[in-house]
Amino acid sequence: MEDLKRMAIFATVVQQGSMSAAARLLDMSPSAVSQQMRQLERSAGVTLLHRTTRQLTLTDAGQRYYAQCAALCEAARRAQAELAAERQQPSGELRLSTPVGFAPHAAPALGAWLGQHPQLRLRLLVDDAPIDLVQGRVDLALRFGKQSDSSWVARHLGASPTVLCAAPQWLETWNQRAGRPLQALPGHPSELATAEWLQQSHAEHPQLSEEWRHEASGERFSLQALPRMVSNHRGTVQHLCEAGLGLAQLTLFDVVQPLREGRLLRLLPDWDMGLLDLWAVTPERDALPAKVRQAIDVLRAYFAQLPGVQPRS
Repeated sequence: MEDLKRMAIFATVVQQGSMSAAARLLDMSPSAVSQQMRQLERSAGVTLLHRTTRQLTLTDAGQRYYAQCAALCEAARRAQAELAAERQQPSGELRLSTPVGFAPHAAPALGAWLGQHPQLRLRLLVDDAPIDLVQGRVDLALRFGKQSDSSWVARHLGASPTVLCAAPQWLETWNQRAGRPLQALPGHPSELATAEWLQQSHAEHPQLSEEWRHEASGERFSLQALPRMVSNHRGTVQHLCEAGLGLAQLTLFDVVQPLREGRLLRLLPDWDMGLLDLWAVTPERDALPAKVRQAIDVLRAYFAQLPGVQPRS
C-alpha cells in the first residue's frame, strides 16, 4: 500500500512540476514529499527524476514509470466517481425483500420512481419467512410488527391499527346460535371468548393471547382463546375471514376496501387493539447508496398517504 501511495505522489509531482506545488496540493510538507520520492527511487533501484534548483525532469525510466502511475491515478479517480454517482443517482439492482402482503402495493408504491430512473433495476424478494439480509445480499427489507434486536438498522415508516373483523354471514350465524337478532354487534370482548378465531402465526402450538383497552373508560380486557384456523400468511387469514369462517385481527390498511364494500364488518371499534409498525430495514446505517435512500423515502411517502396508516412518530 505504501508503494501505491508513493506512485500517486510521484504522479502528482510530475503533473505539478515541482515538489513544493505537489506538497501544497497533497497537504504535505515539501520535505515529506521529497522523502517519499527518495524512498520510491531507492525501492525501484533507478533514478526517476533529475533535480535541479530550478526544475525537475524525468529520466527515461521515470517517463515510462509516470505513464503507469498516471493511469493508476486515473483509474482511482474513475472508481471514486463511480462511488459518488452511486451515492447521488439510483442505479444498478435494488434487492428489496418484502412480506407477501406487500406484493399488491409494489407497483403503486415504486412504479413511478422506477420510471424516473431507467438505470435502476428492481429484484423483489417476496416471502413471509425471515431472511438474512447479508447472506441474501438484500439492500432493503420491508418488515411488519415488532423487530427483534439485531445488528440491522430499522427505520420507522408508519403504523396501522389492528382491527377485529368478521364477515356479515359469520355474524348472522353466530347471533342465530345465541338467539340474538341476526345483525346484533358484540358490545364487549367477553362475548367473543368462545367464538371461532382465525390467527396468523408461525408457532407450532398457537395460542391467542391479547390485551385490549377500552379507549373511553380505560378498561382492560385479556382475551385467551385457542384459534380454530391458523396460517403463517396474513392474506390467507383475511381470505378465511371474508369467507365467513371466523373472527380475525387484521391490519386496517389491508381491510379498508373490504370494510367499505361490506365484505367485512369491524367489531368492537371502541377498543384499542394495538398498532402494527411498518419498518424499512437495512444491513447498515451509514453510506447507503442513492437507490436505498430514495427507496426508503418513496416507501415512507407511499405509506403516509395510504388509508389506514398513521405516519411515523
